[in-house]
Amino acid sequence: MLKMESKPEGNAPQPHESRFYHNLVPAYQALWPAVARRRILSNLSALELAAEAKVLEVGVGTGMSLDAYPTNVDVLGVDLSESMLAEAEVLIQKNNWSHISVRPMNAEKLELEDEQFDLVTSFHTISVVSRPDEMMREMVRVCKPGGRIFVINHFRSENPLIAKVVDSAGGLTRRLGWRTDLEMTKLLDELPIEIESCHKDNPLSLFRVLVAKRV
Repeated sequence: MLKMESKPEGNAPQPHESRFYHNLVPAYQALWPAVARRRILSNLSALELAAEAKVLEVGVGTGMSLDAYPTNVDVLGVDLSESMLAEAEVLIQKNNWSHISVRPMNAEKLELEDEQFDLVTSFHTISVVSRPDEMMREMVRVCKPGGRIFVINHFRSENPLIAKVVDSAGGLTRRLGWRTDLEMTKLLDELPIEIESCHKDNPLSLFRVLVAKRV
């Protein structure tokens, strides 16, 4: 497995380096899809991908989003956790998805050439890497000019009161390798992208759906 090259601030563990994270796979499969899968499927389907488009999903995990991709596109999913990728491989084989493959890879240093994907996606991953800015730069780097970046994630609220309430849980979430203080504006600053849309599926959702175009 490829190792992360930088450590998170403070004493927070790397999620993929902890025994907890590797033991998380069964619970992740049982609970997380109920929270996230419907949101991913509906928003991904709305993108209406062109035939033969090349797609990269960063942080593919156990592959819960994979059945949203049409069979006429070429999908590569990458993740640092080999235990989760093993579950994704089982899913791919079970469904005979010849258009999908997965590989172990560090999201902060993608071993991929520049400007080769029409769509780069990531769902609920950028909050668990040690350098979200590096991950975002890498996603943009491998996206073709005119291609799109599609991210679903929790970002720090622009409402100071809400931000303060959510930040109060930061001590616990950091112990699990997750962060609640990621600010979208800072993350996207100076990247060669244009935001096409940014919304929540409902006003009470903690997660934003971001679609940007690589320029």
